[in-house]
Amino acid sequence: MTHRKPRTRHGGRRAARLGMLVAACTAGFATASPAGAASASAGNRYVGIAVDEAHANAGPGHRVDYDDEFAVHELGTRLGVGARNRAVARSAGCSLDNPCRSVALSFQVVTVTGTITRLNAANTSRAVNDHCEGCQTFAGAYQFIVSTPYSFTLNRSARNELARLERRLGELERSREPISTVRARADSLAAEVVTLLRGAVAAAPRGEAVNPVQTFRPTVTLRRHID
Repeated sequence: MTHRKPRTRHGGRRAARLGMLVAACTAGFATASPAGAASASAGNRYVGIAVDEAHANAGPGHRVDYDDEFAVHELGTRLGVGARNRAVARSAGCSLDNPCRSVALSFQVVTVTGTITRLNAANTSRAVNDHCEGCQTFAGAYQFIVSTPYSFTLNRSARNELARLERRLGELERSREPISTVRARADSLAAEVVTLLRGAVAAAPRGEAVNPVQTFRPTVTLRRHID
């Protein structure tokens, strides 16, 4: 399940960036699956790939820019997982009298079943003020890794709640509150996602472990990087 708002700006460049990220993610698993079996866009039955990015760019011609991504990847049983999540915000060339504002937020949820022999996860953000005195620039990347020993899928209620949280994230586009407030609201939404995922895991039916010899407690891990 993937939630994304329609986008018209930067489409070609964004696709190219994501393609590069998927390629890098797939390369890390070159020995984990048979030659020729990997698909860069989604992986295969051995390896799961998840790549997401939010990118905002403000300047004199477009002084306020905002981009967010909220994606959910249910990868199932895999031997290896490659997850890349990135938020990049840039403000450039604006003046102190007419400053710019650029905000990028990316939320990535990845669920995996069974014992992962190799997890290649990266969660990064970058905010850049380029000759932009007085500009507001903020990038936040939030990555949620759900790991269970038994088969697990999000039920309809959990999916609906995640969709509601995605809409609330999108509401930040209209916000002109200070960056500190935007960051606090993003952190609060991330905490709600963690609570929701933990509840979903706790309430899910528990079947037999995929690998009974290597059973473990279900976990929900939040990786947060802000700049």
